[in-house]
Amino acid sequence: MLRVTTASLCTYCQRIKFSLNPVAPFSKVTSTNNRLENPHTIEALYKLSVDIGKVRKFKSWVLSETSAYVSEIADMLRDMGADSSLIASILQNHPEAILCRPQDIKAQKNLWMSVCATDRELISIIEKFPAAFFMMSHHENQHANIVYLQSLGLCKRIIGKVMASAPQSFSQPVQRNKEVLHTLRETYLELGGDECNLRVWLQKLLGHNPFILLWPAAAWRDGLCFLTDQGFTKEEILSLVSCLRASIAELQPETMHQTLSFFEQVLDCSKEELKQIVLCCPAILSFPLPSLVQRFYGLMDIGLNTEQIKECPAVLELTTQMVLYRMQKLASCGYDTHSGSLDILVGSKRDFDMICGMLQQRHQKTMVNTTTSLRSVEE
Repeated sequence: MLRVTTASLCTYCQRIKFSLNPVAPFSKVTSTNNRLENPHTIEALYKLSVDIGKVRKFKSWVLSETSAYVSEIADMLRDMGADSSLIASILQNHPEAILCRPQDIKAQKNLWMSVCATDRELISIIEKFPAAFFMMSHHENQHANIVYLQSLGLCKRIIGKVMASAPQSFSQPVQRNKEVLHTLRETYLELGGDECNLRVWLQKLLGHNPFILLWPAAAWRDGLCFLTDQGFTKEEILSLVSCLRASIAELQPETMHQTLSFFEQVLDCSKEELKQIVLCCPAILSFPLPSLVQRFYGLMDIGLNTEQIKECPAVLELTTQMVLYRMQKLASCGYDTHSGSLDILVGSKRDFDMICGMLQQRHQKTMVNTTTSLRSVEE
């Protein structure tokens, strides 16, 4: 006789099975910890339309915990404006949430509401970053970091974005974040930045790269010292830091040195020319060297030359396939990239399509005028 397990039943069959016996069908031993699942947890999640199978596959240990607060967490999310499908999605993607005590969740909500304007804004963050919100073990550090960043005059939106995108930075002691931000402040002022614009500058860095607080202050100093040794002025370094959105801290001096050495060799340029290339396209410092090598020789293979790349290094930000596609599209509009500037290749898709549209109109007009002139000559 064929034996059908609960896991193999379709959703409709599961509903019938559940109506006959709401607890027993879902009780099983988890494969990871050899513990029996909590039938009350299974029942509560099932009523919320959570995909039990996915929870079992990725976070089966949650289902065997003795204490779970499924209905309480669901009610909290519902009170903030989450509908049934969103509640099911959050608990399915981050089932650990049901293990948080209601009093802890209440305290966590109060903490997050200090940087969120409305419940709807907070539920939107929870939807995208549930792990960040349901991180209960570092509540005191989170609170201290919020207070510190608010004391710097940073807006709530930026603080909330960093908390959601890089929760580890708020879990660490506030002193570490103070050291990093103090280094950033010193860097900005030493490089010629204005104290009046410091807050705006910091907000831009944090907004573009929420992970900058995770890098130690020493990493910043190493990167800046390397750029100074390469002959960049204070103004130029400040420009690079701003353009790279603080990723200078993520770059190893040795890696940057290898990148600069490669381009100095293949482009046969002087130190000053190399500096200008970097200032025109700071992104080449942040790309992995193997990717840059592949892109450079890829451009050579499709007929471009080193002088063109010197004049427009930003073309290296595009993949070879994208460059080739855009070259072919421009050719159909009557533009020859082999003899013209490559600046026309770079930029957003919207800008490129707009340029192609104008070139196409001009090309068609030229073709019409040429045809008219030939007819006149023949007549």
